[in-house]
Formats: sequence, structure tokens, C-alpha cells
Amino acid sequence: MAGLMVYLTGPGRANEHTEPHLVAGDPAMLAWHDDAELSRDSALAIARHLDRPHTALEVDVKGGHVWHCSLSLRADEGVQSDEKWQAIANDFVRGMEFDDPDSPKAPCRWVAVRHGLSKNGNDHIHLVVDLVREDGTKASVHNDFARAQKVSRALEVQHGLEPLESAKAERATRGYKPAEREAQATARARAKYERTRTNDPAQQRPAWNHLEAEDRRTRIAAELRAEQPRHTLTVKVRGCAAAAGDEAEFVRRMRRTGLLVRPRFADGRTDVVTGYSVAERPTAGERPIWYGGGHLGKDLRLPRLREAWPDTPTGASEAAAEWTAAKRGRRAIAPGREAREPDAEQWEQQGRELGQLVEKLHSVPLEDRDTWATVARQTAGAFAAWSNATEEQPGDLAAAAEALSRSAQTHRSTPPPEKIGTNALTGTAMLLSAAARGGRGTVGQAVMIRQLLRLTQSCYGASKAAEQHRQAQLLAGEARARLVRVRDALPAPAEPARTPSATATLERPTNLDPEAQAVLDRLRAGQAHDATKAVDPLPRPIEPRKTRQPNQPGPERGAER
Repeated sequence: MAGLMVYLTGPGRANEHTEPHLVAGDPAMLAWHDDAELSRDSALAIARHLDRPHTALEVDVKGGHVWHCSLSLRADEGVQSDEKWQAIANDFVRGMEFDDPDSPKAPCRWVAVRHGLSKNGNDHIHLVVDLVREDGTKASVHNDFARAQKVSRALEVQHGLEPLESAKAERATRGYKPAEREAQATARARAKYERTRTNDPAQQRPAWNHLEAEDRRTRIAAELRAEQPRHTLTVKVRGCAAAAGDEAEFVRRMRRTGLLVRPRFADGRTDVVTGYSVAERPTAGERPIWYGGGHLGKDLRLPRLREAWPDTPTGASEAAAEWTAAKRGRRAIAPGREAREPDAEQWEQQGRELGQLVEKLHSVPLEDRDTWATVARQTAGAFAAWSNATEEQPGDLAAAAEALSRSAQTHRSTPPPEKIGTNALTGTAMLLSAAARGGRGTVGQAVMIRQLLRLTQSCYGASKAAEQHRQAQLLAGEARARLVRVRDALPAPAEPARTPSATATLERPTNLDPEAQAVLDRLRAGQAHDATKAVDPLPRPIEPRKTRQPNQPGPERGAER
């Protein structure tokens, strides 16, 4: 608790913490502390107050007694007042049942700290809760991630905030944890420095641990600004998955792009693969950083990928053989079409089939979210495969693939391509993965980009119909601009795709799911009750727990005395 409070009131990792102060807390806390700027001494005093139930009653909580989260707004939403944040914090803590005046449970001690905007300009607060209640019982944190999301959705309606679009669309993308990024950047910076120092011993540079702290921070900051390995991995794996006709080909394609591949076998089996991890091949002095498919994207988990491939006993055994060869660093067992160069006839045929598919999709209702999620995933895979073949570093094609993939990373499975008849996109990804080899070259690519632009336009329409306004703006703005730049760089002219205006007014939805609506109703009822209910600001006396003595005398009791 003390370490967390000192950090929240300190300068932060990048000196982004300014004027740290309290905006909310338990009544006793607010009676002692106002909204003045907090110092290290005041932070330690607050920590002692919060920790009192834990230390005095000697209650241990499995996993730790300190619960911490941040509530953040998009930078576009501006800056809220302290009074607004106080109301939000009180409602959140009540919704999480840490301090609910209407509950028979004893309250937890808690505070809400505000210390300026984040590095990205997001207004936010930090909530710190001691999980030991004032009567010595423990607050439940079971399923607290999901509960916090439910409460947040209710607060967006309660306080007129912008709703989280991905929650309504039932999709989610993987984000970077700051500690993860910093650890990777530190490892890369150290490896590069040590490699340079070893290759040039004449300069007699000090070892990494003996560098000045400022020099180390500068080198780490440079790596933080560089492309993150997970983004590059995601593009490569997505392109390989989209171009593959079966699981064995998927493994071979990943290895051909230079990735390290590691399967995860079922317990006690060597022929049943349940998942996989991939890593970029490290340079000298660095260690590979492994990521599971689910950490790259929800639609890149192996069970989800298998839904698009034929399920046959022969295919399963061939895939297991390729996974085993990849794990042991052996050559591919049976190279397939990924090693062959496409000819001009294939490009022409695929161009016709893709055009027919685009026309066919005009009859699919824009409200059919599952079908359009599959189309978005396949289109993103086609762009990723094209990027793998033609871009030395992730560029416009990789960015377009990432934008489209956000519509594809749904919580539940979507119809496979075979069921909705979009296999032409798989063939397109297969050809584009070989764009740098044979075939019609840039002429064939120019034909493809025109049809893929039309598909992106259709995905934009589906996002807009589903009221996913930010996703629609991303597709109509940055993603389309990047694809137009790619199209214009190709020799064959193509008609620009007509795109409706991406300007949209965000509406405040009031249709929540039953659980979030129940939280909202409880918060509103609690606010009405609080208006007439007085709260004692004095802290409740907490006495150390007394040691029970045995009723009957015995050797143990005599020894204890």
C-alpha cells in the first residue's frame, strides 16, 4: 500500500504526474485530507490509514490486500472537474460493493487520486482499496474484471460519458501493458548496447549495469518508440492464416516468413496440438519473445483458426507432423502450394472470383454482424499476406490489415468462409502472399486492390449500420487513405472507391444488458438514498485482534505463559 501511494503521488515514469491530490475516499479519509497537493509524507499517512484494518486485525488476503485500478476517459472527451470525478468514483466503489451504505457489509477504506493527464492526454483517476473491511471480513474480488466492466458501462450512461464501442459490438483487441512494453524495450536496448560494446572493444565502454541512469533511460525510450514486436508478429501470423488452405500449410507459411514456431501439445500427447506460440527470430545477444495466438488476437487462437480449415484425419496427422518439425527445428515435412509460384491465369481467375464475391456481398444485410466480421477477418488477412510479401517493414498494407482486424476480433465465433461462400478471399490471400514472385506482378495487384477497396467500403457500411462509429471512421479515414496510396503507386489505373462521409454524431445508448442495467438502477437508488442519509466522517475504532486462550489448562498453556 505504501509503495503504491508513493508512486501515485510521485513524478511518474515520465514525469507525467502533476499536482497529485485526492478527489474522493471514505468519509474518515476526506475528513482528514482536503484537495491540497499530496507529498510523500501525506502519501505514507494515507497508506497507514488504508492499511489499518489489515495490520490491526492481522487478516491475510490471498493474492494481496491492495486493490488498484484506473478509470480513464478518451483524450477527445476533454477534462472533467474534480466534482465530476468524485461522483464517478463514489458510484464505482458502490457498484463494486466495496463501500455501499445500503449493504449490511462493513465498508472498505479507499481513496481516489488524480494526478493530471496521462502521456496520451487521457484524463483519469486511480482508485486504491484495502480489501480487508473494517470488521475484519474480506471484500470479494471474484470475477472483478467483468464486474468492473459492467459497472463502467452503467456509469457511462449515468454520467453522460462516451460509451465503450467495442463492448456493445462484443469485440476486443489486445493492448500493451506498460510494464510489458518497458521490459521488452529494456531487453532490446541492453542487447544492442552489449553487442556494440563487444564488437568494438577499443572504445572501452562500461557494461550496461554501469551506465549512467540517464543514458540507459534514453536508450530504452528509443526502443519504446520503435515498432513493437507483437504488432509485427500479428501481421505475419494473420497473413499466413488467411493464405493457408489447411493447418499444415499454416505452420509451413509461418516458418517461411522467418518466425519461430512452438506448438502446445495436449497433456501426455505428442500428436494432439491445442495451441501455439510464435516469436521473431532474435538477433545476436537477444532472446526470443514468445506470444501465444490468443495474445495476438482473439481470431488468431488455434481453435478459431481451425474453423476455417477442413477437418479430416489425414489433415490432422499432417498438421501434427509439421508442428513437431517446427518445434524440433527440422525441415518442413511436405512443402505445398506455399512454395509454388502462381501464374498469370491464376491471377486473372482470382480477380474474376473476387469481383463476383464483391457483387454477391451487396445482398448481405449490413445488420448481419457475424457475416461481416468474417469478411473483415478475411480481408484483413489478405492485406496482411500482401504486406508480408511486399513490405520490408509494416507499412500501409499492415496498417489497413490492423484496422480491419478490429472488426473481426469478436468474443464468439463467426460463420466459417465455407458456410457463407467467401472462399474467394482465401484464394486472394494465397496469391497476394506470393505477390513478390511470378504471376502478373503489379498488374495483378492493381486488379486486386480495386476489389479489396470495395470490400473495405462494405465493411465500413456494416460498421456504420452497427453503430460502431469509431471503427467506421477508422476504416473511412486512415485505412482508406493508406489503401488509396497503395493503389496510386501501382501502374494500372483504377477508379476510386466511393466512400460515404465518415462524419457521424455519437449517440448515447441507453440499452444496456440486464446485469449492467441492474448496476445502474442500484447506483441511482443509492444516490437518492444518500441524499437523506447522514454519514459519520469519524473513523471507526479498530482494535488489534485478541489472542484466544484455551479454556482448559494444559502443557501448551503453561508453555505459552
